[in-house]
Amino acid sequence: MRVHTHLGPGLLEHAYELCLCHELERHAVPYARQVELPIEYEGLHLDCGYRADIIVADKVILEIKSVDRLLPIHEAQLLTYLRIGKYRIGLLINFNTTSLRHGLRRCVL
Repeated sequence: MRVHTHLGPGLLEHAYELCLCHELERHAVPYARQVELPIEYEGLHLDCGYRADIIVADKVILEIKSVDRLLPIHEAQLLTYLRIGKYRIGLLINFNTTSLRHGLRRCVL
């Protein structure tokens, strides 16, 4: 909330991601940024370039967006990341809203 309040809507996802990571560091919350999510397919280990924006405490994937509105494909993407990364909880955050409350969606596998 602090990042959105300070910056407001309209910036690129990358800016929000960096500021959110700064806030996590300030509060000593463990996280990893741009984590590779390789795909396992019929015994093959495929590095296809998929990356989770932020993984908090090795438990929650944060998928950062800055779009007019969240679409079903955005939720589907996060659910796929959860499945291939073997995580259970994800948070889809759209910073391009007047109130961040309208841009949050929690996804659980």
